[in-house]
Amino acid sequence: MDTPIPDYLVEVLDAVAADASGAVADYIPELAQVDPDQLGVVLATVDGAVYEAGDCAAGFTIQSISKPFVYALALQQRGLEAVLDQVDVEPSGEAFNELSLEKGSGRPLNPMINAGAIVVHTMVGDAQDPQGRCEQVLAGLSAFAGRPLAVDEAAYASESETAFRNYAIANMLRSRDSIVEDPEDVVAAYTRQCSVRVTTRDLALMAATLANGGVHPLSEERVVEEWVARQVMSVMATCGMYDSAGDWISTVGFPAKSGVSGGIIGALPGQLGIAAFSPRLDPHGSSVRGVEVCRRLSADMGLHMMDPPQPARSTIRRTHTVQYVDGSAAMVFALHGSLQFAGAERLVRDLADADAAGRLSDAVVLDLTRVHSINDVARRMLLETVRRLQLEGCGVTLVDPESTLPDPDCGGGVRPPVVATVAEAAARGHA
Repeated sequence: MDTPIPDYLVEVLDAVAADASGAVADYIPELAQVDPDQLGVVLATVDGAVYEAGDCAAGFTIQSISKPFVYALALQQRGLEAVLDQVDVEPSGEAFNELSLEKGSGRPLNPMINAGAIVVHTMVGDAQDPQGRCEQVLAGLSAFAGRPLAVDEAAYASESETAFRNYAIANMLRSRDSIVEDPEDVVAAYTRQCSVRVTTRDLALMAATLANGGVHPLSEERVVEEWVARQVMSVMATCGMYDSAGDWISTVGFPAKSGVSGGIIGALPGQLGIAAFSPRLDPHGSSVRGVEVCRRLSADMGLHMMDPPQPARSTIRRTHTVQYVDGSAAMVFALHGSLQFAGAERLVRDLADADAAGRLSDAVVLDLTRVHSINDVARRMLLETVRRLQLEGCGVTLVDPESTLPDPDCGGGVRPPVVATVAEAAARGHA
């Protein structure tokens, strides 16, 4: 059986294809020559599935979509505090190429507008080796894409001829010592960053790498640390769509970034990366049809990050009682899915309620057979609950065949027995 997802993506593209509004970025001569009717979309899941429809293999320059990834490289190399010292994370409410800095500090307001992105570019690599910096940026973007990328030299030359606004921004930054290098050299290097050639598939995998906590879903290479990916997606959510960021996050509802070549990406933490491509732009500099594709995907697939996943209600699959060989009883809590705070809290509350109502048996079995992940706070809550049950004289057994809960050390409590099945727990008897 073929998966229906590619057919669904084709339906989405067909639904938006007739929209010919907007215009290509003709202020850059090379971009003015592109076919405005190109249209593609790619979904890449965090476990490596890739679904494509439309013009997914068409190449185009990455432009401002490079900003979150170079921001990630700077964070990885310099650390959060060092980067924050030079670039803030507040939404600007202004166009991407506005000549504006934070009052008082002189910092660019965020790394997604051009002023912030230019400063961030200078924070990668060694200031004494601008050529090496460009190579590091290209290598970093390639790692996110999972394949070697290259600069589109024709696009670079074309964009360099018309980068007057960026030259003005760089000179403003130099006047405030936000950058210390020659503004023309910095703009030239930043323009090369924006001229890297990608496909829609590349962008989806780059977004999926962020969504996967910094690990590429196909190569399984760790590109950046998990905290870096979280920071980048946070800034994308609030600043990635410039002066339409508020409308975007309220209606589409996931971290995103657009570029004036017509690309747009979205990252759903723990789920997938999305990329769409269509060259005609709206007044904010974002792809008209790309934005509509994302709106449809979000509405159809429930991708808005404020939609409740209801983990607390779904974590406990069922409860039942088993008889031990010595005649005593054990109450079994069968869990499943991904155990996080809300799910762990629900388990702890159900245990406490059962105890208060006198329904808790002589022993408790926590069945983790169908639990595929447990985050740190849920692990600590689970182990503390085990410790407290043991202190009350209640025997606890963990059914954990995949060692999802590593090293069940209960902080001074008796280490609970770990078995592979509920039947094995019953056969052990009430220890």
